[in-house]
Parts: sequence; C-alpha cells; structure tokens
Amino acid sequence: MKKIFLLPVLALQILSACGQGNNPQQPVSDTADHDTAWYAARMDSFDAEESRLEAEYRTIAASPAAPDHDAKIKEIYAKADSLGEKQKATILEIVRKFKSTKFPARYLSGNVAYAFNYDELKEICDPKSGYYNDEALKMAKHLLTSLEKRHPGLQYKDLTMSDMDGKSVRLSNWVGKGKYVLVDFWASWCGPCRQEMPNVVEAYRKYKSKNFEIVGVSFDERKGAWTAAVKQLGMTWPQMSDLKGWQSAAASVYGINSIPANVLLDPKGKIVAVDLRGDDLQTTLAGLLK
Repeated sequence: MKKIFLLPVLALQILSACGQGNNPQQPVSDTADHDTAWYAARMDSFDAEESRLEAEYRTIAASPAAPDHDAKIKEIYAKADSLGEKQKATILEIVRKFKSTKFPARYLSGNVAYAFNYDELKEICDPKSGYYNDEALKMAKHLLTSLEKRHPGLQYKDLTMSDMDGKSVRLSNWVGKGKYVLVDFWASWCGPCRQEMPNVVEAYRKYKSKNFEIVGVSFDERKGAWTAAVKQLGMTWPQMSDLKGWQSAAASVYGINSIPANVLLDPKGKIVAVDLRGDDLQTTLAGLLK
C-alpha cells in the first residue's frame, strides 16, 4: 500500500508535490452515536503512533552516516505500511458502520483518498450516505472521477504525441500487440517520479524480455528537460509527449491529476491495474510475467 497516512514529510509531499492541488482538512460536525467514541479513540491512537514514527524517522534521518541508518529507515517504513493498513481498514469499517451519519467524513478529507482503490472509492462516495455532501469528501470525489477514466476492466484509449526525435507516434504503436504494456505518466520536474524511476528501470530490466513493454508519457513542457531526464534516469523504453504540461491530452483522456501515475495494460489493451509503485509494481509483474 502507498504510504498515505504515515510520515507526512515523505508521504503527503510525495502525493502533493506533483499534483494540481489538494484540499486542506475541514472540520466535520459529528452525529452522536455511542459507538463513535470507540472508533474516534482508535483513530487517535493511530495518530499518536504516526507522530511517534515521524519523530523517530527525523532522528534517524539526521544521522545518515550511522552504520545502521538504512536498516532503521527500512524498519520505520515497514511499521508505517502496517499502521497505514490498519488505518485504512478502520476507515472502511467506519464508512460501512456509520454510512447514514456524518461521522465518516471526519476521516475522509484530503490526501487520505489516495489510499483507496477504485471500488473502495465508489463505496465511500455513495450518494445515499449521510456524509456525501460534506466538503471533506471533495478530494475523494475528484479522485473517483479521474479513476472512472482508467480503472481496471476498461479498454485503453489511444494517444497521439511526439517522440524525442519529434516524430509523431501513437500509443497503439505498442499497445494491443501481444505484450503487457505499462503506460507511465511522469515529468522531469516531478521529484516523486524521479524517486520511483529506479524501481521502474529495474522492472524493465527484469521483464522486457518476457512479453513486457513500457511507454513513458511525459507531462513536461520543455523538450530539453524531458530528453535530458530520460537519459539521466536510464529510461531505455519508448517515450512520447505533447509538451503541454498539465494541459496534456493524457490528463483528460486518462484522468491524470497527479504524477507519478500509470496504467498496466494486458496484451489486448485492457487495463488490469493502475498506479503501481514500489513493491506493488514488482509483485504484480512477477505474477503476470512468469
């Protein structure tokens, strides 16, 4: 799971740095219920653990030369993942148990929405819920709208852009040709994209000979920055861009409002997964490309 809840200095910056905007958390009026206190206390305990882990991370990060630095950072990330899963599960439980009230909205504002997949967001954004019109749900609704254009099961939509040599190319040059294709949306100016790229490079190294291709779709505006980053980051797969930044055709066609983002297409061009990063990317490809 993406680190959505834990370590704001890492997770929320990663999500927001390359997006088109986020919404601050809004206070939510609560509907009294004798069970809500237990859930509120549980969520508060998660917040306390999050703060403790963040403080621990800052302390360790301040001493990068320490011999056990990398091991301790890795341990904190593992704890963050575990805690994030517990938070997500509890929020979904709150949504299901208190759907007719406004109580769930307390825990659904801002970047928290990025922790949930398409089906979960559909459940959360139920128009019949008691919290549906709450301002706190704005980001979740926005994300759901974008995912409506690229959720698993949909057929891909073609894009026509230019490659790094200025030649017109189409996504269909690679998609639907019998290979799994990862369409990777990124930009040279996107820090989180650069941070994730070694993982994508490793995936390509491992699976390019096993019926797998990657097509990079850049949200850059300057060709020089785009092409330089491709070489610097070791991206040896096909690239395309219309050099229009957030006005890129890819943004509207695939509902992209933050990067890095991606869609994994099967050999016939059907979307099988979206927004795979880190271990999720490696695990998914390992299962498909045996």
